[in-house]
Amino acid sequence: MQDNLINVAYIFAAILFIMGIKMLGSASTAVRGNRISSLGMLIAIIVTLLRSGLDYRFITLGLVIGGLVGLIAAKRVQMTGMPELVALFNGFGGLASLLVGWSEFEKSAEADWFLYFVVFIALLIGGITFSGSIIAYLKLSGKIGGNAVVFPLQKLINLLVMTGAILAGFLLVFNVGENSSLLVWLLIGLALLIGVLGVIPIGGGDMPVVIALLNSFSGLGAAAAGFVIMNTVLVVAGCLVGASGLILSIIMCKAMNRSLINVLFGGFGSGDTASGSEVEGEMKALSVEDSYYVLEAAQNVVFVPGYGMAVAQAQHVVKELSEILEKNGAEVRHAVHPVAGRMPGHMNVLLAEADVPYDQLCEMEEVNSIMPTVDVAIIIGANDVVNPAAIEDESSPIFGMPIVNAHQAKSVFVLKRGQGAGYSGIVNTLFFRENCRMIYGDAKATISSMVAQFDN
Repeated sequence: MQDNLINVAYIFAAILFIMGIKMLGSASTAVRGNRISSLGMLIAIIVTLLRSGLDYRFITLGLVIGGLVGLIAAKRVQMTGMPELVALFNGFGGLASLLVGWSEFEKSAEADWFLYFVVFIALLIGGITFSGSIIAYLKLSGKIGGNAVVFPLQKLINLLVMTGAILAGFLLVFNVGENSSLLVWLLIGLALLIGVLGVIPIGGGDMPVVIALLNSFSGLGAAAAGFVIMNTVLVVAGCLVGASGLILSIIMCKAMNRSLINVLFGGFGSGDTASGSEVEGEMKALSVEDSYYVLEAAQNVVFVPGYGMAVAQAQHVVKELSEILEKNGAEVRHAVHPVAGRMPGHMNVLLAEADVPYDQLCEMEEVNSIMPTVDVAIIIGANDVVNPAAIEDESSPIFGMPIVNAHQAKSVFVLKRGQGAGYSGIVNTLFFRENCRMIYGDAKATISSMVAQFDN
């Protein structure tokens, strides 16, 4: 009877997961969807804790320690640090799956091939997710270089390591004996190595895709752990996360006009990557005072946010300037590119935090259709997602990637700290155009100065 009630509760929790994930697809329902999914997880946890035979001392200790770590991390992290926090949490999810698989192997003296198979999958995916996420975290946080790291015979070495891991896994499944513990240790070591070797050749420009893919892996690892301990809701939740993360990865690859294989094995962002044709001309600077006269007369303004807005924490002053422009008679939009920032939805989260109206958030295709009629496009820290080389220079590494066509606006203001290239290291040809002016300095301070000009 107890098992039946638990399974019914798990089904109800799974329904809440599905409803919540569906609501995450819209900015207007995302907050409610997150709460519904959280409610489903709360139900699943409570029902699981009602099972008999559990040691609540260790469970309570784990809940307290984990809750404190999560609370402190979430409270202290800035919006600029959100991508690396997501990467780190993905890694912990993979580590949890690895530990569940390892624990179940250690306590199962005799088991059938299926248990060892799901242990193998949990160890492999968990190890790859953990070490790969740690490398992603180190890249995103700047603790190691963000460029792709490539070396001779890299793909061959990666293939040999993966083959060795799969071979060790199948030996574990079909030939369990005295050497089984050694095979488990070998499998864990190879899985961790695969994660490192798989992420180091991926450059900074592709990190949003990597984050989405690692999120998918953490879900698949959780599903494998669910099979290991025969927990239905863990299998369902893991499959949902795995599938949604993979779909998101494919959508983002499509937004970059690249395949997932190319992202994972292309080495984009390495020192050997072609930088495109040479750019002629010079960047032309503009003062905040002069930009005021253009903005004051503008009837149609588009903001294009990028990682620089997150670094400067400029989202609130962006909203303030948007409201002033609207009161001045201008139509305001915010063009959000799918891969702007360092993680999927990064710019949406920033703008939502500042309470920017949802109807002002526009997708790339919607904005591009009206860009030639836009009086001013204000680019805040974005680089590759507005680089005309993507549609004009066949030698550019990002050629073919859909961009926000900011270069078609009548005037373009680029808010940037200096004249350096973006995170991917590619020079933006937009900055040298006749209709483009550079406003150097901290984005938040610059926009605050623009607001002050209107107040005067």
